[in-house]
Amino acid sequence: MKRSVLTLSALSSVVAAALLLSGCSASSADPSSPKTGRIAVVASTNVWGDIAKKVGGGEVAVTSIIDDPDKDPHEYQASGQNQLALSKAEVVVVNGGGYDDFVSEMLSAVHTSPTVLNAADISGHDQHPADGEFNEHVWYDLPTVDKVADELASAFSKARPADASTFDANAKAFRASVAQLQNTEADLKSRFAGKGAAITEPVPLYMLEAIGLVDKTPEKFSEAIENDTDVAPAVMQQTLALFSSRSVSLLAYNEQTTGAQTQQVLAAAKANAIPVVGVTETLPEGKNYLGWMRSNLTNIGAALEKAAS
Repeated sequence: MKRSVLTLSALSSVVAAALLLSGCSASSADPSSPKTGRIAVVASTNVWGDIAKKVGGGEVAVTSIIDDPDKDPHEYQASGQNQLALSKAEVVVVNGGGYDDFVSEMLSAVHTSPTVLNAADISGHDQHPADGEFNEHVWYDLPTVDKVADELASAFSKARPADASTFDANAKAFRASVAQLQNTEADLKSRFAGKGAAITEPVPLYMLEAIGLVDKTPEKFSEAIENDTDVAPAVMQQTLALFSSRSVSLLAYNEQTTGAQTQQVLAAAKANAIPVVGVTETLPEGKNYLGWMRSNLTNIGAALEKAAS
């Protein structure tokens, strides 16, 4: 699993920059003062930031640290602006599972105590499975997203009790839309369960499994790609054989982490007329979470239809 790394010296520099930007100590606010105005929310990525906006509506001000599809979350470098936002946050939403440890490291440098929601912890998934690594890409797991929406509503209601009914209504509306996505997954599962799929990384794996697809990718291939290490020649041959033997109905390709080896797999899929579905780790330009997941399901369904024709 690739992890973001923030060194102690870099963290110190970021904290100093944040304090210069704010002009005061992060601990100067009176914790006993009643909170008013919009709830300051910081999310590690724009995925969780968008969900926070859906639940909080106009009563929240959300800052997403990673908000560009061209940024690789695994290689994030902290900034003073991010540290400053965290020092003022009332609610912080992280993915967890080792995906965005840089947020916890930055939070440890401020003297505030925001409510921190950790999606991996909220998911209830075993983060230390005996048969492999934990898949930290839990925003592709719709039941987890449902749970996080509920936790957001609770955190916002605690911060602004007078607006609790608004947060509950927003969360209910959001969950209704997520239920529609789950219905689409169930429909695809009824038609395509058992079909093989290949991946470059386990980014969309929760969604593929919910549809009933079977990941045929050698574990050592996707593990090497995610850890940014070389794929062993024998493992690469096993992976390429999935396409020449037409053992899979689609390739789910992480467009944000590419290299010579993933390009080789992409070329093999295209050469053998295996449909390719591009996936990302952050919101594409102009998309919200629900629209993004809807597009992913549409693309997966089209690929499966094409493979079956």
